[in-house]
Amino acid sequence: MAAAGIESFLHEERCFAPPAEVQQQARIGGMAAYTALAEEAQRDPEGFWGRLARQKLHWFEPFQQVLDWSAAPMARWFSGGRTNVSFNCLDRHLTNGRAEKTAILWEGEPGDVRRLTYRDLHRQVCRFANVLKGLGVGKGDLVALYMPMAPEAAIAMLACARLGAPHSIVFGGFSAEALRDRLIDGQARVVITADGGFRKDKAVPLKPAVDEALTDGACPSVQDVIVVRRTETPVTMTPGRDHWWHELVEGVSEDCPAETMDSEDRLFILYTSGSTGKPKGVVHTTAGYNLWAHLTCQWVFDLQENDVYWCTADVGWITGHSYIVYGPLSNGATTVMYEGAPRPAKPGAFWELIEKHRITVFYTAPTVIRAFMGAGRRIPDGYDLSSLRLLGTVGEPINPEAWMWYREVIGGGRCPVLDTWWQTETGGMMIAPLPGATPSSPAPPACPCRALPPTWWMKRAGACRLDKGGIWCCDNHGRA
Repeated sequence: MAAAGIESFLHEERCFAPPAEVQQQARIGGMAAYTALAEEAQRDPEGFWGRLARQKLHWFEPFQQVLDWSAAPMARWFSGGRTNVSFNCLDRHLTNGRAEKTAILWEGEPGDVRRLTYRDLHRQVCRFANVLKGLGVGKGDLVALYMPMAPEAAIAMLACARLGAPHSIVFGGFSAEALRDRLIDGQARVVITADGGFRKDKAVPLKPAVDEALTDGACPSVQDVIVVRRTETPVTMTPGRDHWWHELVEGVSEDCPAETMDSEDRLFILYTSGSTGKPKGVVHTTAGYNLWAHLTCQWVFDLQENDVYWCTADVGWITGHSYIVYGPLSNGATTVMYEGAPRPAKPGAFWELIEKHRITVFYTAPTVIRAFMGAGRRIPDGYDLSSLRLLGTVGEPINPEAWMWYREVIGGGRCPVLDTWWQTETGGMMIAPLPGATPSSPAPPACPCRALPPTWWMKRAGACRLDKGGIWCCDNHGRA
């Protein structure tokens, strides 16, 4: 649709100020604090991002230049710097008092629970990184993941990052053909999968799709397949190619120093869904992505030391990358992973999890919220949701009715609702309310997370009036 054809029809007057208790403890407490941050970013953007990069990330070697814009629109961030995302998510928490804090709280659909402290997670990541090394994986080798929502998915991601081997996660619901296309395009060296996972009271197979994708040498770059035993469903194991995860890690050393990675080394490739054409591989690099996931997770979810944070996305999507794994763990938070979904046998599965684990920050999709609305409030009203303090939405626009239901029924009328806007290409949130600073409203999202002023433009007509729609542009170093 041409920008000139976009009109604004939403007139929303409901507005909710940040609760006093949220504002008092918030990392960005009040509009004055947000305005000061935004003004600093606009006055000296390179100084602003350089300061935050030095404060928030560990550097093996300091960067010499914050932004190289000489080959615009290709930007290079933190030139000369060397860091490692796995180190930032794990190692530094072993010496800052968080070693015994729960890093990942995982619950399987059958009800089995695993808690991995930062020390536990570090050990398992190092062990699996050494397994990958033993298979010949090194810097630059692409590792594909086709997995259920299991802790091993996060462990594999962090192990790849530790070695400098970019990962490419393919959503476990995609077909063998879709998997094959992505393996061929990325020239994957190793595939990590599972016998299956549990979803809506069924064991959903995964390994057979990998076998089909690799049939007749269709993906010649793939040399090894690693299989997690989850459902204990019988699978075919090809000798010399296929290996059980649990057998490979047995007795392997837990000592695996993180590789020093250039700021612009690839961290991962994530393919778009392909709903409007051939899937495109979006590449995110090391330092800039790490800083952005860290900051937006910290600012928007206002992460506090005792928070139990749950993003309901799958790790196969960018939301899972940034706001289940890299953002929360870089901040030293406790992040929840859930294998299952609400289902006829347990329609209150999400609310049961919140009550059971005293979850404080909940981030989900408008589609999920609308499904809950359709089932009525009787189900969530049967659970104690008083631990919640912040609610978030992601993935698509949320209509005002769903927004208000979310706030009143799930949040008890006390929790700010954080409606976030961003894309796979941005890697992290671009527009969102800040719970301690900005009022929340059923209207579209609020503040630019980048602390850079967004401008709405109409085609051939310049900047939009407040009552018109247009194309979102981000000026200065976020120019588009």
